[in-house]
Amino acid sequence: MLRLLITLALCVPAGSAVALTGTDLRASFAPCGSGKRVTCIVDGDTFWLRGTKIRIADINTPEVTHADCQAEKALGNQATQRMMALLNAAPFALIRDGRDEDRYGRKLRVVTRAGHSLGKQLVREGLAELWNGKRRNWC
Repeated sequence: MLRLLITLALCVPAGSAVALTGTDLRASFAPCGSGKRVTCIVDGDTFWLRGTKIRIADINTPEVTHADCQAEKALGNQATQRMMALLNAAPFALIRDGRDEDRYGRKLRVVTRAGHSLGKQLVREGLAELWNGKRRNWC
């Protein structure tokens, strides 16, 4: 079982254990492909960081791969690109706020920079909704 530590994790090499709660996290994100996922972005609210799958806990974004309509897929792609840009822009922090994992084994974290949620930035831009426990119909 992983122990959560509030630590500084500056440029941890790929394959190293990542602090799942911490500040000054840095990584270079690209879209996830079909191969092994290490550090990449799945969609607007899910990404991999150094081999750990993280679900952004405070938001829900439109689906990309299982979208119910073309409008949802398009908005999901915009949310994915925007979150990737935000994650790549500068160091960020991962904060545990509630449960450690969801039912799919993803680590639940709020992503912040300078005390402000990156997820809520997507909400302000119309690319996400605040997470309320259920998915919205984006169509």
